[in-house]
Amino acid sequence: MEFDPRWLLFVLPVAFALGWLASKLDARQWKREQRESPKPYFKGLNLLLNEQQDKAIDAFIEAVQNDPDTTELHFALGSLFRRRGETERAVRVHEHLLRRADLSKPDRERAQHELAQDFFKAGLFDRAEAAYSELRGTAFEREARLALLSLFERSRDWARAAEVAAELEAAGTGSFAQRIAHYLCEQALVAQSQGHPDLAQSLLHQAQKRAPEAARAYVLLGQLLAQGGDAPAAFEQFNRLLSTNPPAFNLVAMDYAQLAQGLQRQAAALQTLSARYEQAPSMPLLRALELLDPAGHRSRLVRHLKAAPALSPSLSAATELFKLEAPALPADEQAPLLQTLEHACRPLRRYRCAACGFEAAHYFWQCPGCLSWDSYPPTSVEELA
Repeated sequence: MEFDPRWLLFVLPVAFALGWLASKLDARQWKREQRESPKPYFKGLNLLLNEQQDKAIDAFIEAVQNDPDTTELHFALGSLFRRRGETERAVRVHEHLLRRADLSKPDRERAQHELAQDFFKAGLFDRAEAAYSELRGTAFEREARLALLSLFERSRDWARAAEVAAELEAAGTGSFAQRIAHYLCEQALVAQSQGHPDLAQSLLHQAQKRAPEAARAYVLLGQLLAQGGDAPAAFEQFNRLLSTNPPAFNLVAMDYAQLAQGLQRQAAALQTLSARYEQAPSMPLLRALELLDPAGHRSRLVRHLKAAPALSPSLSAATELFKLEAPALPADEQAPLLQTLEHACRPLRRYRCAACGFEAAHYFWQCPGCLSWDSYPPTSVEELA
């Protein structure tokens, strides 16, 4: 049978018409998707940028309902829930993502990381620990380890915190020597409270080896040895503190002077304290010097006040000087004046965190406010000015 070219007259127009119709249908479908799907998403994004989180969540929920397979919308919605403190809803969103069989490996790891953050924010530390542990060997391993470090610090699990810090250091995240030294010091305090002074001393020696320039191990070991009756060893620890971390010596200046009295080393201690005071005058050093040389205390206070413009105004020094001069005043004037000065000094004798500004009457190695380590200068607010 021979081919009839007249068939082309019918086939070509039909093929052209079908192609034209298909292109129209595709264009309409594309326009409908552009018109319907992104609208709630961009609406939610606009509300989020305007800090209207409640309305943004409603818009994202609508977008998810229109396109339930879009993972980015789920991630955005889960993050919003967590930021608002609605951790249960955030957990449901991220668990729903993890149950999807078609989720890619990067998105699955990301969902696991988001879920771990949900548990941490909710205070479910055991579940957060399990969730973070599953991120080993993923792109979120570093973030997971840092979160675990914070989690173990909060739960005061110092041994495991030291393990994670060592892992981070080995992975090249940075130096964690001083933080590990703090963990060893915390374990030493626990051992001491449980009646194991030998173990406490061993842990403090480990802390000194781990971070030789860190002050805390010298302070705690000196105080522990003094309590145990080994005054010469305690005195030596405080001398080592002075040579390795002079600013922190203010924290033990009075302990140092008391040990010197018991050991009959007043002359050597007086010389050491005087030399340190000439380098960096402070009230803790002045009080320690008073213990060893009461006769020269008044003249030192006067010199300290005269040097105040070059240092900082010292209301504490003025109060100390007033105590010495108070007997010359009428008895009914001494008490109210001294009470007024002491009341004015009290806020100035506090310590202030350099990271968050949290103030405390006692010195802290870790800030109770922001949980930063070594953020308190070893000088009072008065002497920071």
